[in-house]
Amino acid sequence: MSQSESIAGVFNKHVMPTYAPGLTLVKGQGARVWDADGKVYLDFTSGISVLNVGHCNPRVVEAIRKQSEKLMHVSNLFYTENQALLAERLTGLALGGKAFFCNSGAEANEGLFKLARLWGHAEGRHEIICMQNSFHGRTLATAAATGQEKVKKGFDPLPEGFVHATFNDLDSVKALVNEKTVAIHLEPILGEGGVVPADEAFIKGVRELCDSKNLLMLCDEVQCGMGRTGNWFGFQGYDVTPDAIALAKALGNGFPIGAILSGERLADVFQPGNHASTFGGTPLACAAALATIDVIEGERLGPRAAVKGEEFKGKLLEFVERYEHVTDVRGAGLMLGIVLDGPAQPLVDLLTDMGLLTIATAQNVVRLLPPLNTRDDELDEAFDMIEDCLDEWHGLGEAQAEDETEVAASEEVAAAAATDEAS
Repeated sequence: MSQSESIAGVFNKHVMPTYAPGLTLVKGQGARVWDADGKVYLDFTSGISVLNVGHCNPRVVEAIRKQSEKLMHVSNLFYTENQALLAERLTGLALGGKAFFCNSGAEANEGLFKLARLWGHAEGRHEIICMQNSFHGRTLATAAATGQEKVKKGFDPLPEGFVHATFNDLDSVKALVNEKTVAIHLEPILGEGGVVPADEAFIKGVRELCDSKNLLMLCDEVQCGMGRTGNWFGFQGYDVTPDAIALAKALGNGFPIGAILSGERLADVFQPGNHASTFGGTPLACAAALATIDVIEGERLGPRAAVKGEEFKGKLLEFVERYEHVTDVRGAGLMLGIVLDGPAQPLVDLLTDMGLLTIATAQNVVRLLPPLNTRDDELDEAFDMIEDCLDEWHGLGEAQAEDETEVAASEEVAAAAATDEAS
């Protein structure tokens, strides 16, 4: 029995089967991971858009080590320096209001819903317009907000107060606004929904609708935030400003931390007793987040993601012309999706065997989320693996080899003929 099989056996015996893991990973560095049997992979999942500055980034590791020797947790009954500094940094990056800290994207979105309901409570407004094909978490409220039935199945009755419009269809949003509406909630780029960017006219139209109807505009930046799309946050690519955002995943580069960031309009809506989190914003989590921001800022990883993402996307788009089953490549920065005309999982499996980790999403999309500091040669290596797997998947590898043999034979015949003619 291999080491991977041994670990998987213990795991499957004792861990609830909420996932169906494949590999057994034991080590990571930069854009690469190692399995328990020593095989190395390029990791273009980044823990699902978590490891934006790479596995075991030395500056983040050192920040966690130093803080763990000083103060890890005291609860939010006390002031702590790192939480104050992190709130200052984050609100300086966007919205200019205040922050609330939690532990995950689901908690951040749940907090957004509570914030919106409390803001609209005096007027009897509580309903939030969300988007079809969105994903906001696995709690009961975030599942209700999520626009995918598979997330809701079996958990009825879900909390009421969430309705769903069609993403990138402003008229469908307008049709749902009524006297109970308090907010419109959306992802600037649908992540689990297939890596679908918002149209500029749509997201600007949502902002204008919120202004005209006195509604809150809320953005889920859990997957597309922290430099992933080329800006600190996805909404910043559209020249709009929401009233509040949910943030998590890459904020701590693997150390769990989530946050709500608000503008001044909502900065003081929560008061003592309205909302809380025991582990929200611990000194240790905030140290990891501060170091992560330092790396993204110091190495200009946002602008790099914009440039390298556009280059990588341009190369991937060549596959649309070359392979009949590749229909599109979409996304922004280093949040990209290869769109197929059928299920994506078989291609993801081939890529894993080749040594490249990706994610199948929305049934027919191969999602690519490399660390923002992935080297140029690693991007090239990933491209070559994708190309090789598409050749194999389309049955072109053997055909191309036969073509090359035929070409070589033809060249030999032509060369022999030319030699005969010359003599």
